[in-house]
Amino acid sequence: MKLLLFVIGTEWIIVLVVVAILLLFGGTKLPQLAKALGQSKKAFKEGIDEGGETDSRSKLNSVDDEALFEEARRRAGAKKIDG
Repeated sequence: MKLLLFVIGTEWIIVLVVVAILLLFGGTKLPQLAKALGQSKKAFKEGIDEGGETDSRSKLNSVDDEALFEEARRRAGAKKIDG
């Protein structure tokens, strides 16, 4: 593959890839494909931005440790009774 890239050149590889895409999808499907790729990119960026806004550590800091331990003890006691 490296030899082929060296012999043909990078510009021709790009041209061949574009021609192959045109042959595979056709001229009518290409705008739909580009639109779908754009929407996917936009949704991905929104997801990353949304994920950055929520900080999981702030949620953990707001948890009361004593209440959490008490709930764990209560559930452990319930399992012993059920088991």
